[in-house]
Amino acid sequence: MSGLDEFRGRIDEIDGELLRLLGERFGVCREVAQYKREHQIDVMQPQRVQEVRARYLQQGGEANLPIDFTEALCELLIDASCRLEDELVREPASEPEE
Repeated sequence: MSGLDEFRGRIDEIDGELLRLLGERFGVCREVAQYKREHQIDVMQPQRVQEVRARYLQQGGEANLPIDFTEALCELLIDASCRLEDELVREPASEPEE
């Protein structure tokens, strides 16, 4: 048994929680896409993107994360979220069931 097992177990638990939270985040993004579609709101909201970036950089700094990691993570999440919203907003409306 390695002296690293306890650390690795903690990392595995944190990774699981991160993935669960990311799944929850993308679930909310799906709800946002539906709302935008129903209300004909543009997917890209530049002001919101700026707010999210600023919050990430601030909170990443407070959490002592490397700035390059925080910036890359933020960009990855924004890009993936916008792509998901765009796909959902543009998909054809489903036919009502008879």
